[in-house]
Amino acid sequence: MDFIGANILSVGQFERADIDRVFQVADTMGPYARREKVTRVLEGAILGNMFLEPSTRTRLSFGAAFNLLGGTVRETVGITASAMAKGESLYDTARVLSGYSDVICMRHPQAGSVAEFAAASRVPVVNGGDGANEHPTQALLDLYTIRKELAGKGRTLDDFRIAMIGDLKHGRTVHSLCKLLCLFEKVHLTFVSPPELAMPAELVEQLRAVGHTVDVTDQLESSISHVDIVYSTRIQEERFASQEEANLYRGRFRLNREIFTRHAQPNTVIMHPLPRDSRAEANELDTDLNEHPSLAIFRQTDNGLLVRMALFAMLLGVEDKVDDYARPVTWQSRRTPI
Repeated sequence: MDFIGANILSVGQFERADIDRVFQVADTMGPYARREKVTRVLEGAILGNMFLEPSTRTRLSFGAAFNLLGGTVRETVGITASAMAKGESLYDTARVLSGYSDVICMRHPQAGSVAEFAAASRVPVVNGGDGANEHPTQALLDLYTIRKELAGKGRTLDDFRIAMIGDLKHGRTVHSLCKLLCLFEKVHLTFVSPPELAMPAELVEQLRAVGHTVDVTDQLESSISHVDIVYSTRIQEERFASQEEANLYRGRFRLNREIFTRHAQPNTVIMHPLPRDSRAEANELDTDLNEHPSLAIFRQTDNGLLVRMALFAMLLGVEDKVDDYARPVTWQSRRTPI
C-alpha cells in the first residue's frame, strides 16, 4: 500500500505487510506521545476533524495525535453545527473542507458516508466510524494493543484465542477487528452474544474461510475460561429502533472481578473499545476491575495515540523525518508513562 495521500476508509485496504509497517512507525512515536520530546514535523499542516456523531476518545485522539506531530486541528462537531443542517451535500462539504485542510478525519452515522465524502475530497480522508460499518483506526489500535500484550508473554498475533462479547451485530469495532484478524494465522475466536445481536454471518464465514476456528455462543462464563483476550463491547443503543428494544439486552453479559477471577485465567487480557456503559442497568465491564493488572482498556487508548500519529506521518510522507524536527520538552508534569 502506498500510504502517501491515501484515504483510510476500511481495514480491507491493508495487507499484513502494511500492518507491520504501521506498527513499526507507531513504535517510534513513544517518546513524543510520552512528552519526552517534541517534534514540529507537521508544523503548518491542518487536520479537519469532522465528527457528525458523538465521540470523545476518537475525536480527541485524532486531534492530539496531529498536535503531537506539530500540526493544527480545526473541528466541526455534530450535524447541527455543520452546513449539512441546511441541506448541504457530502460532496459540497468535502470540496470545501478539503480546501481548508491537509487531512480530514470524519465520523458519520450512515454506513458508506465517509467513502462518499472521500470521493469528493482533495486531501486524504480517515474514517473515524461510519454507522455500524467500520472503524479502521480503532481496529488498528486494538490489534496493536493485542500484539503488545501478547508480546509480554512471548506470544505473537498468530495462534492466539480471543472472546468477543456483547453487541456484535452493531459493533463496528469488532467488525473491523475481525477483518484484520483474517490476515493472521490460527486465531481461535469465540463470539458471545444474544442470538439477535450475533456477529454478521458473512464475517463468521470469512474468518472460517481463512482457517480460523470460530465458536458462537450465548454463554459468558465458559467462553472466557481458556482465552488470551477478552474483548467486551457495550450495547450500541443508538443503532436500535427504540430505547426500549436496546434495554432488552443491556446488562446481559456483565464482566466483573468475581466472574473474571472465577472463570478466566489470571493473565487473560481485558479489552474494551470504550465508552463502557457504567450505568447500573448496563455495567458490561465493572469498575471493580479498574485496578486489575489485566485490564488493558486505558493501555488501548494510549496506544491509539501511537497508531494515529503513525498514520498521519505516513499519509503525509514524513515518518522518516519526525526525529529531524525534534527538540527537548521544556515543561514538567507528573505524567504516568504510556
